[in-house]
Amino acid sequence: MEDQAEKLREIMRKKKDSGGKPVNRPRESHGAETAGKEGKKTRILTVTSGKGGVGKTNLSVNMAIAFARMGKKVVVMDADLGLANVNVMLNVIPKYNLYHVIKKQKNVRDILVETEYGISIVAGASGFSQIANLGEEERQEFINELDTLSFADIIIIDTSAGVSGNVLDFIAVADDTVIITTPEPTAIADAYSIIKIIATEYESLNVDLKLVVNRAQGAAEAKNVADRMINVAGQFLFLKLDYLGFIYDDRAVPGAVRSQKPFMVSDPKCKASISVQHLVEKLDKNRIKEAGGIGAVFKKIFGRS
Repeated sequence: MEDQAEKLREIMRKKKDSGGKPVNRPRESHGAETAGKEGKKTRILTVTSGKGGVGKTNLSVNMAIAFARMGKKVVVMDADLGLANVNVMLNVIPKYNLYHVIKKQKNVRDILVETEYGISIVAGASGFSQIANLGEEERQEFINELDTLSFADIIIIDTSAGVSGNVLDFIAVADDTVIITTPEPTAIADAYSIIKIIATEYESLNVDLKLVVNRAQGAAEAKNVADRMINVAGQFLFLKLDYLGFIYDDRAVPGAVRSQKPFMVSDPKCKASISVQHLVEKLDKNRIKEAGGIGAVFKKIFGRS
């Protein structure tokens, strides 16, 4: 089987434009925003980070809840291979996960867990990495299974931290990729590293990169971090990075994590909750109009053109 990264690079080479400057490129349909059988579109948001411990999963879960409160049907897919923890944050113990789908023991609907917070989750597992070794027929069957997620308005993919091939693949198929960092120098350096790899590995990847600064003391500190990263990405990588917003450093957050209850629920009026609400409202205003199919999305992840 041809290396999936090479196939993705080939897809991106075909999209290459020769401008050489950071621009908002017209979005070409690469299957990231999907349409179900009745034509309803599903938007895919990938949330990632350069390093662990910066609040990636917390952001994914609480954004999902904020979207759900706006009347959206939301699924959070835990794509942190080997260190899946979305269910831990929600105090949910799933009986089955993606490993059982890969092994054909269950289908996606069987493992989909509806939570008390109005969102559904697909629990991850280290066995997810075995998809690359599936045969043609098995791979197609699995893609068809994932197509059942087309009922959702939004799928939020919570990736692992860092720059593994799987992370890059999930970025490649997203309508929007949210990169989260904190004001700490190490977190900023690691976030820049993943942005650099996106820019060099997939030269003209047509994806909207959005930056969120977490644990900021205020708007000024967050904007300072964002401006530095945006300027460096534009000047040295010729890549446009949009500043989505920031989340206050809020004592309510660690307390919510310890209680395994999202802070949007435990303290909906805290600064962190209000910050996430603003991020989601901003994302909702920037809707993407294209449609494809969930199968088309995951074919790219699994190395099929």
